Formats: sequence, C-alpha cells, structure tokens
Amino acid sequence: MFDLFRGSGRRPFESLSEEEILALAISSEEEDARIYLSYARALQEQAPASARVFRDMAEVEQTHRNMLISQFRQRFGEEIPLIRREHVRGFYQRKPDWLVKNLSLETIRAQAELMERQAYSFYMEAQKRVTDASTRQLLGDLALAEQGHSDIAHMLGDKHTPDEVRNEEAAGERRQFILTYLQPGLAGLMDGSVSTLAPIFAAAFATQDTWQTFLVGLSASVGAGISMGFTEASHDDGKLSGRGSPLKRGLACGIMTTVGGLGHALPYLIPHFWTATIIAAIIVFVELWAIAFIQNKYMETPFMRAVFQVVFGGSLVLAAGILIGNS
Repeated sequence: MFDLFRGSGRRPFESLSEEEILALAISSEEEDARIYLSYARALQEQAPASARVFRDMAEVEQTHRNMLISQFRQRFGEEIPLIRREHVRGFYQRKPDWLVKNLSLETIRAQAELMERQAYSFYMEAQKRVTDASTRQLLGDLALAEQGHSDIAHMLGDKHTPDEVRNEEAAGERRQFILTYLQPGLAGLMDGSVSTLAPIFAAAFATQDTWQTFLVGLSASVGAGISMGFTEASHDDGKLSGRGSPLKRGLACGIMTTVGGLGHALPYLIPHFWTATIIAAIIVFVELWAIAFIQNKYMETPFMRAVFQVVFGGSLVLAAGILIGNS
C-alpha cells in the first residue's frame, strides 16, 4: 500500500524528455559501475579472480557513461539534470550495496546478468522515444553492448577465472560456509539435542506433568542457546582463524542449540504424558541420526564414528535422564 503513495511522486517514463532520458542513462551507468566495484570489494578476499572480472566490468560501465556524457554535452550543454531510477515510475531498482556482503558468489553473478538484461531493455525502450539521429544511434549501440555484456562477462571470466580457479573459489566459498555457519550450527545442534535430554526426561518421569516438563525443556533450551551463542561469539574473532564473523557464528550456534533442545521439549505441550513422551523419544531418535548424517556429509566424519559419538552418546544421556527421573 505504501508503494502506491511513493509511486505517485514518480515520473512516468513516457513523460521524460530526451534530455532527461540521457540524464537517466548517465546516472544508471554510474550506479551500475559502483555496484560492480562493490561486488569486487566484497569478493576480493575469498574470490580475487572474480573480483577482477567485476572491476573490468565497472570500467566498461564507466566507458558507457563517458559516451553518454559526451552526447549530452553536444546536445544540451554542461548541466545534467539530477534524475535517478527511483524517480521514474516502474523503472527497475537495484539492491543496496550493504546487501552485497550477504550474497554468495553465484548469486552475485546471477544478479550481474539480471542487471545487464534490465539495462538492455531500458536502452531499447529509450531508443523508441528519441528522435535525434545521433542519440538514437548511441542508445542502440549501448543496447547491443549491454546485450553483449554476457559475452564480455564470459570472456573476462575465461581470462581471470579459468575452470581451476572457479573450482578453487567454489571450494573456498564452501569451506567458509562450513566454518562460519555449519560448524558452529552443528556444534549447537549437538549440544542442544544431547545436553537437554537428561533434564527434560528426568523432569518428565519425576513429575509426570507435561506442562512442567515443557517449562523445564524451554528454560534448558533457551539457556543453553544463549550460553553457547555467547561462548562461540566471544572466544574467536575470526580474523586469525578465518572462521568468519563472530556474530554470524554466535547466532548460528545459539539458534541451533535452542532448536535442538526445543525439538523434544515441544511434544510436552500435549497434555497426555505417554503420548508426549513417545513423540519426544521419536524426535530424539530422528535428531541424533540427522546429526550423524550431517557430520558424515559435511564434516567428513566416518559414518560409524559419527553414529557412535552422537547416537550412542545421546542414548546414554537419555537413559541417565530416565533413570534419574524414576529414582
């Protein structure tokens, strides 16, 4: 609904003069060049070869900008009107630069291809609304250039990122994902799933009260999540170890710790004790085998060792909780 009010203050593309169309093209090329440079900065550490590709693409956009400014100067003089994408109704938008830090390499490449298609569509539409021959020719040439940017990107990619480099970058990105998200998250899931078994099932068999058991499980899960999250975030800033942002690691660890505990605490919202307990036990079984599977798949832990560490260890903790609750 708010977009309707914001859109009412924008100019329809059909209402733009030729001077304004050129000004819009200039600002668009400037913005695209800055976006490509921001991609290059974001990729510099983990994918330097791809970063060079985007720096070269930014130079291409700057060349287009200079051609447009030269055409504008010949026709309209030195003062370029300030008009940007957000001033034109229905015009394509770009994501803010700060979102680039959260994008994967493949997502950035896909976003760059989308930018090129949108720029091509703009120049084709702009060409229809311009009568000056030289301006129409320039816009048509730029449309063909934007259409060929995919070829340029592939050419630059072949130059800077041959297959072995791309494979190395992909492996580095996967390794960083494991270090920043998967490893802390898996540690939290293991801790939350295993460490809360004893207090939850001890409370269940000691009280036979599902609501009280749920409260014990909730407090144990949230408390463990907060503790594990702060521990993960504070013990390593990630600069020397290369494990990434401590905030991201702390959130991954804390959230997954809480999830691991809540998995077998939530069934105790069911008022019938044995129904809740059987469902909780089934969930525990699924959780422990899922953890063993993740360890084997992503951490390259031998499957039988993962089963022994997680399933057998978790079963001992579960049995301890039941024995304590019945004593």
